[in-house]
Amino acid sequence: MRLYEYEGKILAQKVGIPVPAGKMVDSPEKAREVAGEIKGEVVVKAQILLGGRGKAGGVRFASDPGEAEKVTREMLATRVRDRKVEKVLVEKKLEIVEEMYLGITIDEINKRMILLAGKTGGVEVEAIAQKPGAGFARALVDPFIGVPGFRAKELAKHLGATDKGLGALGNIVSRLYALVQKFDASVAEINPLVKTKDGSYLAADCRVEIDDDAIFRQKELESLGIFPREERGREPTELERKGAEIDRVDHRGVAGRVVEFDGDTALIIGGGGASLTVFDAILKYGGKPANYCEIGGNPTVRKLQLLTELILSKPGVKRLAVVTNVLSNTRVDLVARGVIKGMLNRGLDPRNFPVVFRVPGAWEDEGFRILDKYGIKYFDRTHTMDEAAQYICQMGRS
Repeated sequence: MRLYEYEGKILAQKVGIPVPAGKMVDSPEKAREVAGEIKGEVVVKAQILLGGRGKAGGVRFASDPGEAEKVTREMLATRVRDRKVEKVLVEKKLEIVEEMYLGITIDEINKRMILLAGKTGGVEVEAIAQKPGAGFARALVDPFIGVPGFRAKELAKHLGATDKGLGALGNIVSRLYALVQKFDASVAEINPLVKTKDGSYLAADCRVEIDDDAIFRQKELESLGIFPREERGREPTELERKGAEIDRVDHRGVAGRVVEFDGDTALIIGGGGASLTVFDAILKYGGKPANYCEIGGNPTVRKLQLLTELILSKPGVKRLAVVTNVLSNTRVDLVARGVIKGMLNRGLDPRNFPVVFRVPGAWEDEGFRILDKYGIKYFDRTHTMDEAAQYICQMGRS
């Protein structure tokens, strides 16, 4: 779950990372009020879940409260990078003498967190970092040790800090890792990390992404005004919003991360990359998916029931495919019970409604007996996902 800039800065402040004075507002009048409290020039920043705001007109300066009100009114009435702006961050304009980059993310190859520190910050930093001699330092983090003070100061020195600045910048390095640990972040970056005219170091922008699978235990987020959501590059549909609500019914397992499409074949799929394989197979055999929705991690019967009811409620859905790879961490009998309960609650007779079930794995014999009882066609592990996809695409056609 990607956070807005102002939310990332809330978490930064919680772990002791200094940020500019400012406040998020959702009206021109509030922007004027905040600018008046700050006194002096301010920057007004559109709060969207995308980068590149500056080039798209999403970052503007104002010299006084009246201008801050005007800029905010204009920003809230427009779109930035095709996103509706519903709130802005009004902050004190900084006297910047140097911009740097500091980030922590997951190194998928080494399966550890990695610290990245660069002498260049701001826009297009990712492209700059790839160039030889760009001045970026990288350090893998040992999860049993974390980021000791000497390592943090080494990175601070690499960024050019000296004397008192070495300790101040080193603290920001250590505290960024603390943010990752405390809030289960998969990405935390300060870009730019700036040095101001008075020698202070501040997080001028802060991007944080929280691991979706850890949100259930991050109770503190809601107390800070940060609520679970999904970001898809567009506004979620009503079906997708309801799916997300279902996934939050219980922390056990995944069942409800729905992406809606225009087709007539409802899908409950899973098994890592197998879900994409099933989706492509449906298209290959002339089917039109009504949704994309993975399950896994042994979701409860209730979550599966609610999910089934939801995707079958979509107007125009004519068939249902429950197809996965072999699942070792999800009970087949629970999937079968949840799907059948969902169908029955929708008033659908499993014997007559076009449905296919191909979910081999743990407790599959018990699951297959349940499917037999309700007359649902199923494929065991001797049949491929491709066969199941072909079968459902042929069902229910006039």
